[in-house]
Amino acid sequence: MKSIIASTSFVAALAFASVPATAETPAAGDASQQSCAIATVTGVGGSAQSLREYLATPEKYRYLADNPLDCKVSEDSRTSGCTGVTYLRHERVSVYDDSDAQTLVVVARVELERGTYPVIISVPRKDAQCVK
Repeated sequence: MKSIIASTSFVAALAFASVPATAETPAAGDASQQSCAIATVTGVGGSAQSLREYLATPEKYRYLADNPLDCKVSEDSRTSGCTGVTYLRHERVSVYDDSDAQTLVVVARVELERGTYPVIISVPRKDAQCVK
């Protein structure tokens, strides 16, 4: 009789241990905290510092006009040292880092002085829509 009770409790423990853990996911309407690899962005993006300044200024249009996105472009077409901001309109981007609650760091194709290049920029999370 003891072996039946022991085997029953062993089976119950095994069944409990094999139940997969599920993480809570955000509600369908809460896309602002949703993690994704590809997104569409409509809004202003730029270097992290310039984006913070843009969001803090009361004269957003003037800041956008006076601080265009500018990056160093190497011989192998890599960009670095970006400053300023740019406006993205329905731009499909790759999400590089989504750990910040307010912004996403994305890779976007941006028109610079010498052509169009992939650039790592920050965008407000509210301006990005995940692509499924």
